Order: sequence, then structure tokens, then C-alpha cells
Amino acid sequence: MTALRSFVFQMVFFLVTTLYLLAFTPLLPFLSRAALWRTAVRYWVATNNTLLRLLCGTRVEIRGRENIPPGPLLIAAKHQSAWETFALLPLFADPAFILKRELTRIPVFGWFLAKTGMIPVDRSAGMSALKAMTRAARVEVGQGRQILIFPEGTRRPPGAPPDYKFGVAHLYGALDVPCLPIALNSGLFWPRRAITKRAGTIRVEILPPIPAGLGRADFMARLEHDIEGASDRLLEAGLRELGARAPKELAERLAGSPLSTPVENS
Repeated sequence: MTALRSFVFQMVFFLVTTLYLLAFTPLLPFLSRAALWRTAVRYWVATNNTLLRLLCGTRVEIRGRENIPPGPLLIAAKHQSAWETFALLPLFADPAFILKRELTRIPVFGWFLAKTGMIPVDRSAGMSALKAMTRAARVEVGQGRQILIFPEGTRRPPGAPPDYKFGVAHLYGALDVPCLPIALNSGLFWPRRAITKRAGTIRVEILPPIPAGLGRADFMARLEHDIEGASDRLLEAGLRELGARAPKELAERLAGSPLSTPVENS
């Protein structure tokens, strides 16, 4: 049943996304970025989260909204799933994602990324890509926007050892704005590289911001400590809800957790 419900959701997700793209593409030349956020983006995310709950029994709980400061900001979020690539957007006034350049080349969808002012990065370009990303982020921060980056660069399985990249520390030092850490457990319910969507609660915890001005080593240590510690707590809560024992990688990370039954993979 889980596999069937997941398949149905996946098909409906693509259908809904296509319908939104078709409906708003003719309006792109006439809508401001702010108007596009208020209409297409927010309603698209809300529709998908509602479908996820109705079709798969997957709910969403977000804690710590009061920790979001006003104005320009660097947001560093844990990345376990495709879910957070769209579902975190409505939390912020005017966010700009750091994303891989290949996404901007997708027909029609790439036009929306350009209109909403996302920051594409050519990950094969090394230091020149880092410099270009920083220049673009400075421009957006100067307009009061929030820059959202996944510090590990790619999706990681729940409980995998952290692998934080230098890019987030470079941005933090260059932008001179607070950094808002975000922890989550989405990978338990929307696993990477799988169609499966499990019933339960995706939990997101918005943590207190890290003030600007720390040295890079101190910043990285605090960022990893805050995100990983909170994500571990959310993973434990999710596993208890699933009535599940941690997979091997996660069991090693959460050694000693009183969890018993294995997580189903289908």
C-alpha cells in the first residue's frame, strides 16, 4: 500500500507542477518576483504538502519560526530529501536558493528559477564558481534577500556522517549577515533516490541564528554542532513515530537509542 500511495503521489506531484507552470508561464513577463512568490510559489508548495498528507499520510511540523530575523540572512539547511528543495521557500520573505546550474536549463521550469532570482552554480568550475556565487549572493543580500544554501551540497541519508563544505563558511564571511541553521528529518519520510513516501511527520526545526562576525573555524564548528544535534533529535522522534529501528548508518550515529523494528524500504 505504501508503494502504491507513493506512486500515486509522485504522478499527481508532476501533474500539479505541470499545471502550475502552464498557468503561470504566460504571466511571467507581467508579474514581479514578489507577486510570483505570493501566488505561484506559495500555492504550489501548499498544494504539494496537502497532497502529501492526503495521499501518503505524511504531515509537516515546523518549529522555531520565531527565530527567523527580519532582513538579509544566510540560511543553512540540512539536506536529506527533495522535500526541502521546495517546502522551505514559503518560510521566508524573499529567498534566493543556491542551486546547481543544470536546473536552470530545464525548459519552462528554468524560466521560473530565473524570474525568482535563484543563484545558479557551475559545480565543475571550482574556485571561479565560488567567486561567482559570492558576487551574486552579495547583490541579492544588498536587496534585503535571504540566501538559502545546503552546506553539505547534496542530499545525505538520515544519520550519515556530516560532510559540510567550505562554501557555506566562505559565504558567511563574505556576506556579513547572521546565519540561520535549519535541522530536519525529511529523509525518513521522503527518502532520497526512492519513490517511497512514508506516513508520519516531517519535522523542521529553525534554530537560533548565528551572529555575523565569527571566525570561519568557529562558525563551522557551531553550525555543524547546532544542525547535527537538532537533526539527531528529530531523527529519533521520527523513528519512534515509525516504530522503527535505525538503519545501520543511523544506528552508528545514534548509538544507544532504544529503537527496535527495522525501517521498511518499500
